[in-house]
Amino acid sequence: MAYTFSIQPLYSHPQTIAALADLLIETVANGGSVSFMHPLAPEQAIAFWEQSLAAAGRGERVVLGAMEGDSLLGTVTLLLDCPPNQPHRAEIAKMMTRVGRRNQGIARALALEAERIAMERGKTLINLDTAADEGAAGFYEKLGYLKAGEIPDYALKPHGGLTATILYYKRIGPAGGA
Repeated sequence: MAYTFSIQPLYSHPQTIAALADLLIETVANGGSVSFMHPLAPEQAIAFWEQSLAAAGRGERVVLGAMEGDSLLGTVTLLLDCPPNQPHRAEIAKMMTRVGRRNQGIARALALEAERIAMERGKTLINLDTAADEGAAGFYEKLGYLKAGEIPDYALKPHGGLTATILYYKRIGPAGGA
């Protein structure tokens, strides 16, 4: 399948931070459970991405963007800074796709590139969590992630009310760790 977008690492730049903040606000406004409540103030979204991209600059994570020209269509973060007893593990976080561009292969391309980078960095296991209510469980299962369990009443939904979270993992290399 030929994509009209490219996947690339994102770096701290005012235009990039503004695009990421806009995507985060849109995602939360549309019920996406990505750690924030609606309405999300632009200043809070900007501060989050400034911190996240600073961590990427230190090598603690990789923030990927699906770009179509200068337009940000989606993003995912690969967390690499795990505790000393977990050097073999990475975590997927903040998977978001513009509402009008969903179901076009963007999230899949982002996830596969995050997995490729994780393997390149010597990781053999990836984990993530997603909301049980209106989360992306089916999407992750199609990518081969296995359900480890569900925690009830884990977080508030962006518009209020509690939701469970589902924990997933996927082996991307041989077991045994470093």
